[in-house]
Order: sequence, then C-alpha cells, then structure tokens
Amino acid sequence: MAEIYDINVSELRSYCDKLRIGDKVLLTGTVYTSRDAAHKRFDALLDEGKPLPFQMDGAVIYYAGPTPAAPGKAIGSCGPTTSGRMDGFAPRLLDCGLCAMIGKGERNQAVKDAVVRNNSVYFCAIGGAGALAASCIKSCEVIAFEDLGCESVKKLYVEKFPVTVTVDSHGGDLFKEGRKAYCRI
Repeated sequence: MAEIYDINVSELRSYCDKLRIGDKVLLTGTVYTSRDAAHKRFDALLDEGKPLPFQMDGAVIYYAGPTPAAPGKAIGSCGPTTSGRMDGFAPRLLDCGLCAMIGKGERNQAVKDAVVRNNSVYFCAIGGAGALAASCIKSCEVIAFEDLGCESVKKLYVEKFPVTVTVDSHGGDLFKEGRKAYCRI
C-alpha cells in the first residue's frame, strides 16, 4: 500500500530508507535544475577536481529546463525531461552525495544500483504538467552556466511539489513492477 509523505528537502535523506516505490511525496525546499549540457559540465568539473556549482551532498536535482517566467511569476512552465539522458552522469553524482533525482521515464541498471548503494531515491514528476509544477515553485535563481539558457543550473524553492517514488533505496523499480502487474492481467 503506497504512502503519502510531506517532506522537507533538508530532511529527505532520513526518509530514503522508508520510501518505497509508488509512495507519493510532496517536497518542500531547495531543488536544483540540471539537464544534459549542465551534467556534462559537472562531469568536467569533477574530472578537473574543481567544485560543483552547489553542494551535492543531500541535494535534489530536477531534470527540467524551465521556460521564462511571465510577469509576476517565479518561473514559466517547468515539466520534467527524460531522465535517461542523464544516466551516464547520475551514478557519479549519487556517489558525491546527491540524495534524489526528479524526472520522467526509466533509469538504467547503473543508476538503480547507485540509488541503492547511496540510500537515495529517484522520483518521477508528472510529464506534460509543466504549469502544475510551476505553481509549486516559489522562487528561481540562475546559479551556474547562464550561457546554457533554459538548461542553466537554477536554484528553485518548491512548496508541496508532487512526485512519486519510482526507484527506491531497496532496489524497487516502479516501471519493472508495473510491467509485471500489467502482464498478470
């Protein structure tokens, strides 16, 4: 039976062991956006022994490239992008302390293994619901790689941002289990 949690990002690490696939979570706190191009730069910075643009330990990355904000809004549409494009980079970031990732779609086995190894979690957000996601984002600040435009790294403050646990720290995979359940029908 799936649970519903209301979790502050600063306390997320202490919940990772409790969370199971299918659980619903309302996240509140600081989340960072990052997509393909920024992940490539993270990798290069790590290779060079240079610091990343934000503290990775305990952080949450949202795979999103938000649109510009309308007047009076913190952000434009901000739906998730396909997570698989970051699979080559995610294990390294998880090993650096990344607590959670938010996106859409399946992850490869190396990412799932890194989630388990690091007591982390992968959440899916609702694809095609960028306006809903934006309504939960209260502030947005570009903090790195401004030249990447919508793919720059942004620091977001979110309130009750709805996500679903899709890969848990016990090796659960909602996509895999969902397929099994569907095939039994």
